[in-house]
Amino acid sequence: MAPGQLSAFLKRGAIWGFIVLELIFFSVAGEFLSISDKAFVNWDNMLLLLKQSAPLGIIAMGMTLVMVNGNIDLSVGAIFALAAVILLDSMTWPFMAAMGDWAIPFAWMFALLTGVALGAINGFIVWKTGVDAFIVTLGAMLGFRGLVFMYNGEQPTSHLNWTLVDFAEAQFLGLHTATWFLLMVTAAMWYLMNRTVHGRNAYAIGDNREAAVNAGIRVGPHMMINFMIIGFLAALSAVVFYSESGSVNPNDGTLYELWVITAVVLGGTKLTGGSGSIISTLGGVLAIQILRRGLNHIGADTETVNLVIGLILIAVLFLDRQLNVRGKEALRI
Repeated sequence: MAPGQLSAFLKRGAIWGFIVLELIFFSVAGEFLSISDKAFVNWDNMLLLLKQSAPLGIIAMGMTLVMVNGNIDLSVGAIFALAAVILLDSMTWPFMAAMGDWAIPFAWMFALLTGVALGAINGFIVWKTGVDAFIVTLGAMLGFRGLVFMYNGEQPTSHLNWTLVDFAEAQFLGLHTATWFLLMVTAAMWYLMNRTVHGRNAYAIGDNREAAVNAGIRVGPHMMINFMIIGFLAALSAVVFYSESGSVNPNDGTLYELWVITAVVLGGTKLTGGSGSIISTLGGVLAIQILRRGLNHIGADTETVNLVIGLILIAVLFLDRQLNVRGKEALRI
């Protein structure tokens, strides 16, 4: 097998092998340590794992598109929180409260438009100024988080609508509503990335932006659209999660950007752009969620969970570096 083929195989298949190893390890470790009476791998536990993966997973699909494009978005956690505040608070506005449950679709719309608008701001600044997306979205992260605190101080924003709760907790074919949203977003983003001109352009721009410009691709507007997509998905994640929760704290979503980037990189997407897979990102999201639940299953504390995931991210970045040394050299570890 040629080095390039070996690299592609490892990137696309390794995450699923890692998931299998995780499931085996935590199943055996849980029984050996006798910490929990329940087996780690059981139907209910796996369904709950999928549901809990949805908030980060939905955002991770948008982050894959942005990172394939050669950019990054550090503001997704703040967008998530602000969209959640708009979702819940808008239902208490007098004209919305008078509409009863008919206010729900309007509240969703306000939250989603918030995400799109904030994403558009990020994309427009990156496009028109030429400043690196890392710097732009780092500033946006701080600015958008400031808006969350300005909106309601340090107090939580709460509004529990039982129709929303029933919708969020519903199951269809055994899967929770949040899981269906994750699967639908995954399918839609896979189609966008693999079956549309926009998706092909994303890979082309990430691989060689100058060549993409010479090929006639409108790089600036293209990148702006991608930031709007990830803004929309961050807001959609908030809609899915807070429809059930009914209460958002100003610090909610903090570090979401780091968890999401970890999942995307773990799924094999290059930080430098030009390469990535939606399906592998789904694997990365599931791997992190399994790791978090598995370590809790065997009695590890939060600090240990973060340490282990941090070490795994460093290892993945090291392997990514080794697998992409100009794409021509053999693997060296």
